[in-house]
Amino acid sequence: MIAGVKNKDYSFGIFAALFILVAAFAAFTQLYYLAAIPFILLFFYEGWRSLQMIFLILLFALPFSAEFQFSETLGTDLPDEFLMIIVSVFFFCYWIYRPAVLPKKTAQHPLIILLLISLCWSLVSVLFSTTPLISFKFLLAKSWYIGAFVIAALIFFTEKQMIRKAITALVAAMVLVTIITMVRHSQYALKFADINKALQPFFRNHVNYSALLVCIIPILFAYWRSVKKAKSKIFIGIIVALMLVALYFSYARGAWLALITGIIAGWLIKRKGLVIGYIVFIVVSISVVFWIKSNDRYLQYAHDYKTTIWHENFEEHLAATYHLKDASTAERFYRWIAGVRMIKDRPLTGFGPNSFYNNYKPYTIPLFKTWVSDNKEHSTVHNYFLLIAIEQGIPGLIIFLVLAGMMLYYAQHLYHRVKDGFYKTIAIVSGVVLTMIITVNFLSDLIETDKIGSLFFLCLSILVVTDVNTRKELDLATDIQRIP
Repeated sequence: MIAGVKNKDYSFGIFAALFILVAAFAAFTQLYYLAAIPFILLFFYEGWRSLQMIFLILLFALPFSAEFQFSETLGTDLPDEFLMIIVSVFFFCYWIYRPAVLPKKTAQHPLIILLLISLCWSLVSVLFSTTPLISFKFLLAKSWYIGAFVIAALIFFTEKQMIRKAITALVAAMVLVTIITMVRHSQYALKFADINKALQPFFRNHVNYSALLVCIIPILFAYWRSVKKAKSKIFIGIIVALMLVALYFSYARGAWLALITGIIAGWLIKRKGLVIGYIVFIVVSISVVFWIKSNDRYLQYAHDYKTTIWHENFEEHLAATYHLKDASTAERFYRWIAGVRMIKDRPLTGFGPNSFYNNYKPYTIPLFKTWVSDNKEHSTVHNYFLLIAIEQGIPGLIIFLVLAGMMLYYAQHLYHRVKDGFYKTIAIVSGVVLTMIITVNFLSDLIETDKIGSLFFLCLSILVVTDVNTRKELDLATDIQRIP
């Protein structure tokens, strides 16, 4: 009898009493917002008891999240950025409470060390930033990205079933968003000019949408290959086909290119050629930059301001891209040239994270100006590699290139080392998705956004967990073989 009383859960009574007291105090003082305090406490209480559920809710919320501007200088993505903070706090506290949940082998993994080096260099660039407050906000946001998608993921992905749940939550949400988008877009006759209208409020534009969409396709394809039941295979096959159709009607050239490079990446991983391909890509890219910059050769490619226009017809849009007369393509050249010129002034620490917009215009060349150069959206240089060099200096770019290269190396290495079918699939899909992310970021800068940035860090976490978990199995198999 006494034991039964002692084991009773008094949480409902405590929260009920708290709500009554706070509600009465709020009514008495007319500070009605205080009535939210018990609900916030209840959320934290239940969240602490259901850490995995909070993490899954975050992943499901990613495709549905929308940008929200509190003011001209303060904006966020809701609800996912709020959930990132909650997940980061919960899992960090859980890690402090139970340090064993994050073993030393995991915390000291080469990819984690490289990520920490990257974060430390970001801090250095913040200290030397031309816009310290804006750069500090960037660093703060990056901390809860890493907290939610690295620390929490490393703790959460201890078992295969947990990884499956996380991937399913993200993929299911994106499939739903894609269906909603296709239905809305069909009301505009699937026209190129209206794709951005159909995406609201979930995505800023078709570039962000198509980037996440193309990265989900290899995951779905892996699902399709792994299922055995005929009905399940047909169902997933229909979803894959739908996503490919949606990708086509996203009218995003970068995402189409990413699909091709993703297919090539899968082929290269199987032949142990992905890392070599990555190195060749970097060497060629740097060589092209030096070649086009030497003797001011880039001036030969200046466009006519009057002929660079935005086309509502996609065929005309593609033709204009080929002839360098499409406004978005021409504007990229305008900003890329400015970006390269900026690097010369601050090659070591850069101008500071998130500071491109406030500094680039004096470095532009009017000869390359377009009718969208007023940049009302405050968008950046449209090349993530160049953006890092501008904002965090050459060392920041080198660190990121090494980190991305090591992630590709582990994807390829694990695919060939691991015998377990699940982890083998995880390794190759991670490599393909990372290649796609690198491709879209060559024409955009999406690593710092909630949709693609989260996926990048999740790939890193999954590769670390795959390496650590399979090494345990490998060590166990070795010990068994040694038993006489």
